[in-house]
This record gives sequence, C-alpha cells and structure tokens, in this order.
Amino acid sequence: MSTIRVAACQINTVVGDLDGNAERVIDALRRAEQAHCDVAVFPELTLTGYPPEDLVLKPGFVAACRQSLDKVAARTASCAAVLGFVDGAQDLYNAAAVCADGVVAGVVHKRLLPNYGPFDERRYFTPGDARQPLFEVAGASMGVSVCEDIWSPVGPISDLSSGGAEVIVNLNASPYHRGKARDREAMVATRAADASAAIVYVNLVGGQDELVFDGSSFVVDQRGELIARARAFSEQLLVVELELRPVYRKRLLDPRHRPVSVPLPVITVSQSRPAPPSPMVNVVVAPPDPVQEVYEALVLATRDYVTKNGFTDVVIGLSGGVDSTIVATIAADALGAEHVHGVAMPSRYSSDHSVEDAKVLAERLGIDVRLIEIEAAHAAFESMLAPSFSGRPPDLTEENLQSRVRGVTLMGLSNKLNWLVLTTSNKSESAVGYATLYGDTAGGFSVFKDVPKLLVYELCRWRNAQDEVDGKVGPIPERVLSKAPSAELRPDQRDDQSLPPYEVLDPILEAYVEDDRSIDEIVGRGYDPEVVARIVRLVDLAEYKRRQTAPGVRISTRAFGKDRRLPITNKYRG
Repeated sequence: MSTIRVAACQINTVVGDLDGNAERVIDALRRAEQAHCDVAVFPELTLTGYPPEDLVLKPGFVAACRQSLDKVAARTASCAAVLGFVDGAQDLYNAAAVCADGVVAGVVHKRLLPNYGPFDERRYFTPGDARQPLFEVAGASMGVSVCEDIWSPVGPISDLSSGGAEVIVNLNASPYHRGKARDREAMVATRAADASAAIVYVNLVGGQDELVFDGSSFVVDQRGELIARARAFSEQLLVVELELRPVYRKRLLDPRHRPVSVPLPVITVSQSRPAPPSPMVNVVVAPPDPVQEVYEALVLATRDYVTKNGFTDVVIGLSGGVDSTIVATIAADALGAEHVHGVAMPSRYSSDHSVEDAKVLAERLGIDVRLIEIEAAHAAFESMLAPSFSGRPPDLTEENLQSRVRGVTLMGLSNKLNWLVLTTSNKSESAVGYATLYGDTAGGFSVFKDVPKLLVYELCRWRNAQDEVDGKVGPIPERVLSKAPSAELRPDQRDDQSLPPYEVLDPILEAYVEDDRSIDEIVGRGYDPEVVARIVRLVDLAEYKRRQTAPGVRISTRAFGKDRRLPITNKYRG
C-alpha cells in the first residue's frame, strides 16, 4: 500500500495573463509544499487561462506560454506540479505538464477534443495519441488526463488503468450550468470504480466572458466513493491524502475499444520529500442548493467580468421592477455597495411606486442612487420626429423612444464616469424580443442573459431569505415581488398583455430553445397550438436583436450566443 498527498489547486486564472497565471501557480505550489504535498494539480490550460480561443494561433503567445511553464518548473522542489499549457512543439496541443526537481519531467496531450456547445477545441488543437506516459510519484503510479478525456467510458481513463495507474489526476476547465456538479461527480465515481484508480478532479473557478467556472473540485477513491470536495465558486487549495491499495484489474472487453499495450512508459519523479507528515482527515464540503448555486454563479461571473476588464464600478437603470432590483443586489454582493450606482429614470408613464421601490432598494443595499427625469428628452424626440410621423398613430415606436432615452443616459454616465453598464433583460424577454434594441439592451454585461423570468423571482426570494435568517430585512421590497411585471411604457401596461403568463412562456421557451423541441412536440405537452406557434415565431424573429446584445453569463445547457448559433436570415419554421 502506498500513500500520496495531493493538493487540488482550484484557482482563478485570467485569459492571456501568462505572467500573472504563472505567479498564481507558484503561490499555490508554495502553499502545497507547506502542507507537505507530493504533487499539486492545477486546472486545464492553467497558464493561458480558458478558453484562450484565437490567442493560441499567435506564435508569440505560444512561445511565451512555454517560457511561463519553464518558470513554474524551475520553482518545483519537494512538491511536483501538474498544470495545463499549450504545447506548440509541433502541432498545437491542449497539454498537461508534470514538473519536478526544477524541470518539465513529462508532457501529456489531451486526446478527446470537445466541439459542441461553447467548445471549439478542434479549431485549434490536435488530439493526443493513446500511448501517454505514467508518472511515479511518492511510490504511486500516477496517470494524467485532461477534461473531456474522462467523459468517455472506454477511452483514456481505461487505457491508464490498463497501464497500471493507481491514481489519475484530471485537469479541467468545465463551465458551469445548473446541476452539472452533481452529474460530474456521478460520472467520475463510475470511472474510478471501473478503473480501480483514485481520481483527483481539479476544476477551474472564475468568470470568463460568457462562461463561469464553478470549481467544485473533488476526489474519489479507488471504489468511486467521494472523500473530499472543494467549495463551489471560490478559490481553494484542497489537500487530500490517498491510501492506494493494490487492486486486481480486469481488461475491458469491448469491440469498440482496444486498450493500449501494457505497461505504459513510466517517468519517475524523484522528489526530495520532507519528513512524512502526520495523517490527515479529508473533509467533504456540502454543495450549494440549486438556487444558491445559480446566485453564486451570477455573483462570481459579474465580479470577474467587471474587474478583469479593468472596471471598478457599475451603473444600473433602476425601474423598480424585479429584474433591475435583483441585478443591483447581485452587483452589490459582487463588488461592494460603494461600487454600485443606480439611476431611476421615470417617464410620464412611470408609477410613483416604481421610484419609491428603487429608493427603498438603494437604501437597504447602501448603494448610490440618483434620479434623472427623462420626460424632457422624451418630449424632444417626439417633437423632432413629429413631422416624419405625421398621419401615423402612436405605436411601439413611441414606447421604445423612452427606453432608448434611458439607454443613452446610462451610456453617457458610463463614458463620463467610467462605470460599466449592467443590463437587466432576462432570457425570457430576450428570447421573444421583448426588449428594446439600443434601449434596455444597451450596456456592457448582461447578468440575466441566460436566466428565465420565473428563476428571477426564485433568486429574489432566496436572497431575501439569507438576510432574514440573520434577523435583517431582505433588500428586495415585497411590492417588487407581488406587483404585475410591466415595462411602464404606456398607461397601465403589463407584460401579460403582450405575452402569455411566464408560467406558460418559460416552459415553452425551455423546450424550444434548450431542448430543440418542435412545435408539434411542444403542443403534445398540452400547450395551446396558437400560443406555441406564436412564441416560436417571436423567438426566430428576435435573432437579429440577440446578436447585438451584451455578453452575459451562461447558466443553462443552451444559452443564446456560442451555444445556439442560428442564421438571422432564415425561412425554416419547423
């Protein structure tokens, strides 16, 4: 029986920050050495950040990545390091390097390259071959795999097992979506049990443009039982001690799979190990509940998008409605109340309680709020356009003018004060085009781009409940949650005058957008055929709008953007 102590280094990297990412690795490696670890494992493409996209097509970037890897390798002593980088020695590879005793001891190439959803890895990388080396660390036989390699039941993991791996470290940049952490753990537990090898699953944490990575790194033993889990949505050095028992391995007999010839090549990592540390107890952190999980994902994504792009403050149009209210709350939790600025911009159609609710929210959160009346600008636009509109009755044009005046106002504040505008439209509205282009869609980051309306209410109630547990009043006024949703662009306007109730709309949208169900299939679930046909038509027509909106965080299995790429000019109506 052998014992190996591993540090799963769940860190937040920045795409393109080669020097900064190397320093983050070196700092975590130092802490792993202090914890008497034998090996520290980092996420996929640690040095470049993930996804680096077309940066890897720049030869200078790839060369600089190798220099950063050598810098990290030079700092290894008593603890080896396994980290992701771009290997450009011949073709481009998504690679993992094993560094020890001041050098790069060996390199493993990712074999399975995902090319679905938000992934485009076949655009950049060449697949690795089946004969990947094993590494002897602290007397244990260690295999290395990268992200997608672990998802195949008859691929790289079974090859490593057949070659004699006792522990397999898996480097990941696995983006978050609702429920994914539970799916990962179940899958990896199966791989570990099938391979009779412990698996250390290390995942990236942090926001990158439209993606957010939840971390949620974990370790399972040779039987597939969970023995340690890191916190979600925060950086952590998860130190685990594995006792690896000799096991009997049977070869997989599957006609689709031919295991590699055994034994695999073995690279010995000769470390100057410190005195054996005292035994440790591995701790399993409880995962967040489903609504908390989404809330924490939105907070992390917002914080990282703002700060990694050089902003300190954000500005939000506060309408007194549920969407802007919770976006402001998320921003305050992400950045601190002192960095959040709300702007109430009433028009002639705004209700008194809209401004009041915005002020109550601002007071409870402790954020800056200012009142900017838009009536003068609204009237000026109407007067300016009146000769051209002569003889035509008022319609959506006049309603949208108000939203566009608000967009111009917020962008003016953004330009002058260097505040990033957070937009507040949700996925339900964006799906059917119920948002004004260059109006409430104007801004730098869309917090709710992938959040349907019903989930918005759940997030509000969950956030209020957190303060109420501590005996405080929740930030979101009850009236915001109880009043009928309205854009307030005409007298007594309500969302349900233009759209079905969200209890009907959201399930139809989920079926059509996320599950790719046809009209007939959705109608078969009991929905009114005319309603379904109308909603599908609205979704298709709004594609041109969505192409022009701000990036926003992905929390579902199919977000608008990289996940769903439909043509704007499109006559198919299936």
